[in-house]
Amino acid sequence: MEQHIRLMIADDHAIMREGLKQIFALDKNIEVVGEAPDGSQVLERLRHCDVSLLLLDISMPGISGEDLINRIIPQYPALRILVLSMYNEPQIARRILNSGALGYITKDKSPEVLLNAIRTVARGSRYIDHDLAQEIVFSEYHSGNRAPHESLTMRERQIMIMLAHGETINAIADTLSISNKTVSTYKSRMMKRMNFTSNADIVKYSLNNNLVQ
Repeated sequence: MEQHIRLMIADDHAIMREGLKQIFALDKNIEVVGEAPDGSQVLERLRHCDVSLLLLDISMPGISGEDLINRIIPQYPALRILVLSMYNEPQIARRILNSGALGYITKDKSPEVLLNAIRTVARGSRYIDHDLAQEIVFSEYHSGNRAPHESLTMRERQIMIMLAHGETINAIADTLSISNKTVSTYKSRMMKRMNFTSNADIVKYSLNNNLVQ
């Protein structure tokens, strides 16, 4: 007998959520019991919904990514988390899986592959796309050649790139729906890890590594 999956969709794009609901409506064993456009609403709705699997985008406004997963898991240890992301970089997938998500799949996959990933994670098994898994394995062998920015968390890298584009702390805080203080904390952590001393260092590094045009 197929497992009944009570699923929550967490993605800040309404069109994406609606598209996913249409896919899941075709599977009688998947019931969408909630949706959330940002991390704080994920935490709020988990308190009021009986959810067995969280389908999670890791780049939402406010708390997101590893920070959000690290908050969810201690409170809901039985909850399965499958990350659905636009990022296909092996170092990001590895960090997300290490933080406690059971699966990682990119948004360019077909509905059939996504449904298979959901069923796999709902059973308590790990899921990662074969090509991405291979990249993770091979990146372990070449970790000595990794660029310094690959050691940053996704939020630290996001803020580094926004600063490289000339955005202010206030503008970044507004865009990401977090406080100025939080942006400054991420910035100082990033600067320390990258051995930057000024915004000019951020711009120069980002240009040299093709992180900005």
